[in-house]
Amino acid sequence: MLNIQIFGTNKCRDTRAAQRFFKERRVAVHFIDLSEKPLSRGELNSIRSAVGLENLIDTEGKEYQRQNLKYQKYDIEQVLLDNPGLLKTPIVRFGPKATLGYQPDVWRKWLEAPQ
Repeated sequence: MLNIQIFGTNKCRDTRAAQRFFKERRVAVHFIDLSEKPLSRGELNSIRSAVGLENLIDTEGKEYQRQNLKYQKYDIEQVLLDNPGLLKTPIVRFGPKATLGYQPDVWRKWLEAPQ
């Protein structure tokens, strides 16, 4: 049984596409809506080890612009824990592996690998 987690928001088009990708393949996913429940420090560390901390922050997003973070020095980890709206979504996690954004090619490989 695959244990796929999708972190994102219902407003995010790519998050909905990721959910649809797994639903079409009849793979149950655990969806965590970041607008309701932010990442815990442990979840962030797990994802960070797979994709890198700097890659998690959405520097092109509205929230990044709104907070004017481009011109500030800040602790990325703490900013992401305090404001999950700054995360690139969807974050799809499968055990120690994780992806950012819509990456169906990677997900297909996960599904094809023997369990």
